[in-house]
Amino acid sequence: MERRYALGIDYGTESGRALLVDIATGEEVATHVTPYPHGVIDEALPDSGVKLGHDWALQHPDDYLEVLRRSVPEVLRLSGASPESVIGIGIDFTACTMLPLDEEGTPLCLRSEWKENPHAWVKLWKHHAAQEEANRINDIAVERGETFLARYGGKLSSEWMLAKAWQILNEAPEVYDRANLFMEAADWVVMQMTGRLVRNSCTAGYKAVWHKREGFPSEAFLSALDPRLATLASDKLAGPIQALGTKAGGLTEPMAELMGLRPGTAVAVANIDAHAMVPAVGVVDPGKLVMAMGTSTCHLLLGDKEVLAEGICGVVEDGIVAGYYGYEAGQSAVGDIFAWYVDEAVPEYVKKQASEDGIGVHTWLERQAAGYKPGESGLLALDWWNGNRSVLMDADLTGLILGMTLQTKPEEIYRALLEATAFGTRKIIEAFTQSGVAVDELYACGGLPQRNRLLMQIYADVTGREIKIADSTQTAALGAAMFGAVAAGSEAGGFDSVVEAAKRMARVREETFKPIPENVRLYDRLYREYTELHDYFGRGGNAVMKRLKAIKSGQD
Repeated sequence: MERRYALGIDYGTESGRALLVDIATGEEVATHVTPYPHGVIDEALPDSGVKLGHDWALQHPDDYLEVLRRSVPEVLRLSGASPESVIGIGIDFTACTMLPLDEEGTPLCLRSEWKENPHAWVKLWKHHAAQEEANRINDIAVERGETFLARYGGKLSSEWMLAKAWQILNEAPEVYDRANLFMEAADWVVMQMTGRLVRNSCTAGYKAVWHKREGFPSEAFLSALDPRLATLASDKLAGPIQALGTKAGGLTEPMAELMGLRPGTAVAVANIDAHAMVPAVGVVDPGKLVMAMGTSTCHLLLGDKEVLAEGICGVVEDGIVAGYYGYEAGQSAVGDIFAWYVDEAVPEYVKKQASEDGIGVHTWLERQAAGYKPGESGLLALDWWNGNRSVLMDADLTGLILGMTLQTKPEEIYRALLEATAFGTRKIIEAFTQSGVAVDELYACGGLPQRNRLLMQIYADVTGREIKIADSTQTAALGAAMFGAVAAGSEAGGFDSVVEAAKRMARVREETFKPIPENVRLYDRLYREYTELHDYFGRGGNAVMKRLKAIKSGQD
């Protein structure tokens, strides 16, 4: 009998990858990565050179189609699989990554008359230039006593749909008026594949403040923000919203030809990248926190009741696995912090030594940093290089390192940055548990747990908990493939639920990281100091970080 496959396509910050998975065993048969030709656009628009402001992050929508053009045919070639053997496709995406479309579903930035307007382009998840709008949204929601706010930890983020849409209206009303729809890039790619407009409940719930029973925020609230926003939900966020695992449609003939697949192949509604990782590590019931660790980290957790916790990015019914409430928290920079240090601040002698040793700079720093005991460097850092997503939800906060001297070594700084992200995760875990949401087990997936053993040992020591590691290095794509198999259904050789898919396709490594008691004791002391800094700079004790950003941007 011919093997049956599902295809998972994972859209990250810098690249997209396709993964072909054997449905019966979860074996990852072939994978291929396509770097985005335009990358992250954060300084100037392509071709025109139009300069961007502070905290902007855009992308080119055709880069997403390039992944379909290049990576999908390549995994078929590498595997030797026939188009007929691929029964389902699922995609996951960074979110909120949104774009304005015209009536034909074409991104405005691809129209000649709009290509030089930055607001016509894709706003990547880490576009933080809408913080002023986010602040106003939160203030007005509090003034009006809007109940939805509590489901998002008391604050909506500048990264999300509403703030980004309002920024467009404020700064480029002509783009807002011309846009027929605002859409998550994830849903736009699915629409390209199927020819059907279907929004997914995951991004709608976590990033656009949609509720399964109550819908979007009311027209009265939107009008209170700005009368011009009154019909945002009914007009520009229009379209059916369907649950994860639902079949969005079948692959159209033109897209099948482009991708090298069979027309009519089932395409699942889209998913958020981190959320797709949860069933991919076999987590389909409550009490198990999944840390999806990469450039940023998302913390995902299932619960059997709706609890309103401080600083949580959202609690959405059926948001991750049907039948449970899905909780999301996160850190807006983790791997990005380590990459910043290596790219911008590591001395040349470190790079030379790593080259002579035949290893990468990250590996060299990890090796050297592993020789230190907790607290031995005398350093302590805050993990806010890209703002704080949880629990403070403030993109205007910035990074800090305390305790440096003339004797401080590069590897000590590197270790302090690793520890800072672990402290941030502990703060999130405590926010869950103090609100009554159980965290009984920790799982880690994504690129970082596979590459940095010291980081994972630090996380185990800082949290005082054993950490299980995903066996797959492509966890998001594997999860997307699982939902593709669910969209195909059992009649086509797939599954009727993601719980069934997880039993067959998910894998976790036998090796785990266990806390070292002496390290736990030392990190408890350091964490108390971290909490002092966290609350002083993050809860109003000293707004110097925001004042410095205001001076930087030329504000009075």
